Amino acid sequence: MKFIVSSSALLKQLQSINGVVTNNPVVPILENFLFEIEAGKLTITASDLETSMITELPVEARDTGRIAAPARILLDTLKNLPDQPVTFTLDEETYTIEISSANGRYKLAGENAADFPRVPVVKGSAPIEMPSSSLARAINKTIFAVSTDELRPAMTGILVQLADSQVTFVATDGHRLLRYRRQDVGAGQTANLIIPRKAFNLLKGTLPSEATPVKMEFNQSNAFFSFNQMRLVCRLIDERYPDYENVIPVSNPNKLIINRAELLNSVRRISIYSNKTTHQVRLRLAGSELVVSAEDLDFSNEAKETLSCQYDGEDMEIGFNARFLLEMLSNIDSEDITLELSTPNRAGLLMPTTADDNENILMLVMPVMLNNYV
Repeated sequence: MKFIVSSSALLKQLQSINGVVTNNPVVPILENFLFEIEAGKLTITASDLETSMITELPVEARDTGRIAAPARILLDTLKNLPDQPVTFTLDEETYTIEISSANGRYKLAGENAADFPRVPVVKGSAPIEMPSSSLARAINKTIFAVSTDELRPAMTGILVQLADSQVTFVATDGHRLLRYRRQDVGAGQTANLIIPRKAFNLLKGTLPSEATPVKMEFNQSNAFFSFNQMRLVCRLIDERYPDYENVIPVSNPNKLIINRAELLNSVRRISIYSNKTTHQVRLRLAGSELVVSAEDLDFSNEAKETLSCQYDGEDMEIGFNARFLLEMLSNIDSEDITLELSTPNRAGLLMPTTADDNENILMLVMPVMLNNYV
């Protein structure tokens, strides 16, 4: 069985799905790509049992057939070949793969395609369409807050809440919570899905920058995303997500409006002087001034900066983990941000002062207990 394909076109498709392949998979066959040729089309599948990615590209081929090709050696070979047509000769009985280029021959050992796990077929829901730019934005705005704690599996994914006229993405690690809502995408149905972080990371890396509709379907156990020639199927996290709405404080009488870049740069500088274990910075609010400070008593380091702001509320002092603040401020686009607070021991709400009509971004950060040395 033979097929001819452009080396750079094949490399591009393999690189787009290679993130699924793990170094030490549960089953050795998963170190391979599954190649399937039919009607002049090469379909390539990569899987880790939880997540599968499938892509396809046209090739010159008269035959049909299937073989599992070793991912790492194949990628390394194609990376080091100049752009040219290459001929693949596959032997389905001995599972050998021979690659012929303009000036060389490379022979590698494949495996039996029958051993490759079957990709689940997702049927049972009406497909939802979402522009690739909106989906990429939703992932980028939430994924950094996903928990890595395997003891709380629900929080290791992003909650996707589908409703008739909106879609909500939620991520939390117990210290901060991100809620990203789009009002311009209606699902026409209601459902709660927890998509694993790895699946969304892979999706984020392959979503095209130009406007492309992404189709999403789901059933009880899997979610399915497709756009252009790319498909991703992932197993949903079968757990109950924490009731995040109850954590969001409703009454926040103290409101601070400040330039995002000024606060971001100030926290970045002040955090250099914070304790390396707690990363604690304190914000003191009084009148139209915000004092950002930090101290590390172990090394007698301390720093303080005063920023001008709009503040409406009682004088107060509150502590936050600088790393969380920096990540959140870096993920807001608006020029000014609003920080809503109630008391020093209640969560603070961070949000853009001006936002797109079709989106709603809410970031919640838990305070850290202040040691009042002074």
